[in-house]
Amino acid sequence: MSDDAIRKQYERYGAEGYYRQFGGQYRNPHEAALRHAIHESVVAWGMDLSHVLDLACGSGEVTLALRDELAEPEHGAAAIEGIDPYTSAAYQARTGQAAAELSFEAIAGGALAGRRYSLIVCSYALHLLAPSRLPRLAYQLSQVSSALLVLTPHKRPDLRPEWGWQLSGEMVVERVRARLYRSAGHI
Repeated sequence: MSDDAIRKQYERYGAEGYYRQFGGQYRNPHEAALRHAIHESVVAWGMDLSHVLDLACGSGEVTLALRDELAEPEHGAAAIEGIDPYTSAAYQARTGQAAAELSFEAIAGGALAGRRYSLIVCSYALHLLAPSRLPRLAYQLSQVSSALLVLTPHKRPDLRPEWGWQLSGEMVVERVRARLYRSAGHI
C-alpha cells in the first residue's frame, strides 16, 4: 500500500483503527529508505546493538534491517525484540519471531519496568501519538534504555529533556529523519 493510500486510511479509520483492521497485512511503503537511514545511523553513531527493542515494530522492517547490520562482523550477535499491539501477525510472518502485543499506553504505565535495552528503535509511530500522551511514554522508555533512535517522516516528535531524553544526533536520509536521543540520566 502506498504512503498516500495509508494516509487516506488514517483519515478514514484513524491511525489506531487502521492498524486494528489492517495490521496483519501492514508493510511500510518506505522500507528501502528506512533501511538506508538505519545503516547510516549505525555508521554515524556507532550505536550498541546488543539488545534492541523494535518499538511499534510493524512488519519487521527495522528488525530485518538490524539483522543485516548485525551480519557485519564488527557488530556480533544480538537480541532484537519486537513490540506492537496490532501488527504481530505481520511481524511474525516476516521475521519468524513473535512480537509482544503491548500498546504505548501499557508501556507508559510501566509495562517494561525491569527490562534493559541497549537501544530502542521506533520507526514511523511516535509522531502518531497524541502530544499529551508522549511525555509519560518517553519517560518510561528512558527508564529501560540509554539510547532511542526515532525514525520519522516528519519533524515530530521532538522529545524533551524533562521527559528523560536529550537529542544527541540528527540526520535526514531519503526524507527519513533519524534522531538519536540519549537518556538524560545516561549522558
